[in-house]
This record gives sequence, structure tokens and C-alpha cells, in this order.
Amino acid sequence: MTTTAQSTQTPQTRPAPQPTQRPARPPQYHVVLLDDNDHTYDYVIEMLRKLFGTPPESAFTLAHEVDSTGRVIVDTTTLERAELKRDQIHSFGRDWRVPRCQGSMTCLVEPAPV
Repeated sequence: MTTTAQSTQTPQTRPAPQPTQRPARPPQYHVVLLDDNDHTYDYVIEMLRKLFGTPPESAFTLAHEVDSTGRVIVDTTTLERAELKRDQIHSFGRDWRVPRCQGSMTCLVEPAPV
């Protein structure tokens, strides 16, 4: 009589699939341009086009909004990029079209609501 050895192996178990996790999105910040009376629409449009690549029509709309409301969000991004854009705005220079203009426009960085 022949006996066969029984296998003592246990079936391979696979780990239960984990729910797909998205990487956490870094906090977002607004770059806010503040109005003043020492810069023209042309200056604002030129600055937005050069620093942000804003199309002319959108740049005009943003220039009108900052003039009308006193502030406008020109970008929402990571803190590092928002600070870079703020610094670029602050160093853009004076508006040569307005003799009394002493320097660049003012802007600030503020946390975007979640």
C-alpha cells in the first residue's frame, strides 16, 4: 500500500487592497494685488502679462477689478510660489506713465480658504 504525503502548505494570502490615497495637496495661498492711484491700467496689464502670462483681456478685467474694489486675487498657488510672485510684483518697478509714481504696486499673500 502506498501512501502519499499530504501537503502542509497553507494557501497564499494576499493583503487586502488598500483604498487609493491621493497625495495631500499643499495649502494654497492667494496673491492679492492692492489698488493705488499711482499706476495706470496699462501698467497693471503689462505687469500681469509679463509676470503671470495673463492674456490681455483677462489682464484688463483684473485691472478693472483692482481699480473698482481695491484688491484682486491674481494667482492662487503654493506658499513658495505666492511669495515669489509677490516679490516679483514688488520689484516690477515704477509706472513711467505717472510722474508722481515712486515704485511698484503693493500686494500681499494670504491663505486661501480650504
